[in-house]
Amino acid sequence: MHVLVDHPCVQHKLAIIRNVETGHKRFRELATEITQFLCYEALKSVKVKEVEVQTPVDVAKCKKIDTDIVVVPILRAGVGMLDGILALVPTARVGFVGLYRDEETAMPVSYYERFPPQVESGTCIIIDPMLATGGSTNAAIDRLKDAGADSIVVICIVTCPEGLAAVQVEHPDVAIYTAAIDDHLNEKKYIVPGLGDAGDRLYGTSH
Repeated sequence: MHVLVDHPCVQHKLAIIRNVETGHKRFRELATEITQFLCYEALKSVKVKEVEVQTPVDVAKCKKIDTDIVVVPILRAGVGMLDGILALVPTARVGFVGLYRDEETAMPVSYYERFPPQVESGTCIIIDPMLATGGSTNAAIDRLKDAGADSIVVICIVTCPEGLAAVQVEHPDVAIYTAAIDDHLNEKKYIVPGLGDAGDRLYGTSH
């Protein structure tokens, strides 16, 4: 399942973050802002519990989130979305997955992973700006499931039909929330039109 978040505010910010003239400082700010909108949608059905809160006037019946939220950025670009979720859910726990692509097999290889124990009972949110081929996303989901996770969602800023299909085939139980479903992957496996190399644009490492 995938959800396209086409709110006008999201789409406005998406137009700016795509622009080749947008510098790394503004790119980081926009990644944070867009992520907050996407996370808001992704957590709409999260488990809550009823609580009573004393107001200055009377007791109010309220609701609070009743599950651990575990955010898992895919290194390195996923870290650029982390502040957006932590601003929305400050109590969220954070895990990490580091992956690189093997030059011979073109398959993702894990070089680092660290998860809090709450992945087994909480809601896990994988974040990465780009969901292109789906290889890294599937590898991250695999590792979370191996660690005991059974409630996983993916948040990305931009994806494409190839990436969505790849994740749907391997993990049909995982929902994907995105601000854009672009046209296709080019021969270099970049999303077209996309927004370029998200990691380089986030951290100012491109030429």
